Amino acid sequence: MSSASWPPQLKDWVAKCLGQMTDANRKEAQDELRQVIADAFAAHTLWTTDWNGVQLQSLLPKPAPTLKRKLNDNPPATKKAKKSSLKQVTAGTASLDLNDQAALNRRAERFQREHEIERQKSRNSLKANVQNAHLFGNNSWSNSRSASPFGTTDEPEADPNVIDWDRFTIVGTSKEIFKDYLRLTTEPKPETIRPYPVLQETLVQLKNRWREKSSYPWICNQFKSLRQDLTVQRIKNEFTVQVYEIHARMALESNDMFEYNQCQATLKILYELGIPGKVEEFTGYRILMLLHSRNRSELNLFVGQLTPRQKADLAVKHALDVQRSLSVGNYHALFLLYTNAPNMGAYIMDHFIPRERVKALMVIVKAYRTIPLPFIQTELAFEDLESAIKFLEEHKAAHFTNPRNPNAEKILECKPAATYLAQVYEEKYRRVGIKGAI
Repeated sequence: MSSASWPPQLKDWVAKCLGQMTDANRKEAQDELRQVIADAFAAHTLWTTDWNGVQLQSLLPKPAPTLKRKLNDNPPATKKAKKSSLKQVTAGTASLDLNDQAALNRRAERFQREHEIERQKSRNSLKANVQNAHLFGNNSWSNSRSASPFGTTDEPEADPNVIDWDRFTIVGTSKEIFKDYLRLTTEPKPETIRPYPVLQETLVQLKNRWREKSSYPWICNQFKSLRQDLTVQRIKNEFTVQVYEIHARMALESNDMFEYNQCQATLKILYELGIPGKVEEFTGYRILMLLHSRNRSELNLFVGQLTPRQKADLAVKHALDVQRSLSVGNYHALFLLYTNAPNMGAYIMDHFIPRERVKALMVIVKAYRTIPLPFIQTELAFEDLESAIKFLEEHKAAHFTNPRNPNAEKILECKPAATYLAQVYEEKYRRVGIKGAI
């Protein structure tokens, strides 16, 4: 569980708790702090809990222990002995109170010195962080990158044993708009990394180049370089989401499922951080990809977590309808959904539609002796008769009763086609390979 996914209120609360810890209760308080956060994470309540109202029991002031001294079991028999015993007890108690008070004063002074040392360290750490704040404006730098849990308070009181990664975050200085992607093998250098304003201009230029029909391999290379510069600078905001969404759509259009799956995996993480974007659109794509991979367990888990508002969205509703049609074997509804897919859902469906066409044909040839070719074209959503014939030939099912007639008049002979369709389905579609899936 990374602190990058913590809400700001939780980070402030953690910083406050760390500042209240002392040497006497530090271990117990840290254990309780970890347990409280772990329980909230497991219950999915990190963002809904009112952390300002949460109190660690180990940080509550403990009552002063009562000092008891066991007196002599045999009370003095005479009045003189009683007076002597009473004087001894009174003198011992007074001496004990003075010693306890002096020890408490020394302890308070020691805690005060340690508190000042930690406060000074935190101030130095905060100054290092503020140097990068100019990239985001309005002192909102902590919202656009995964900051430490105590990076948002005015005077953070950080645990000195926790590494402050913000001190090691680099800010690029390169002014190049375009830069080839190279896998990092050494520590990145600021002079080779483009800062946030330059990256924004890069995205604008790349969208213009895409409209001008630039080659996809070059566009993809530039987007990977852009994503890399965002990653090494730990920039996670709406711009980052926009970059990954645009690259994912371009990858879908270019049939590059490897890069699409990489973008989709990163977008899932960014959406979980609460960064806004086209969440419903890519939720629909994710459902369709899980249908393509036939990953039923993950699909059921993912669909079960959808909210009513998400299910009402057009893209998500379409994907759920596709799931329903596949589950009941309603190929007529499936191909109607294929021809009316919103956004870029049809690009993903293209990857499993041939498999479903074969399954639909296996049902059709069992129900009919002969079937007109135009019916197959319409029912299975082929663009034209030539595409339907080519598909049948590729799957060894092009057996016609009148092969020399025009395509519009051809009749498919079902019995010989059924034998080959089952064999081809086992060979081509029993296993699914997903490139770049995570």
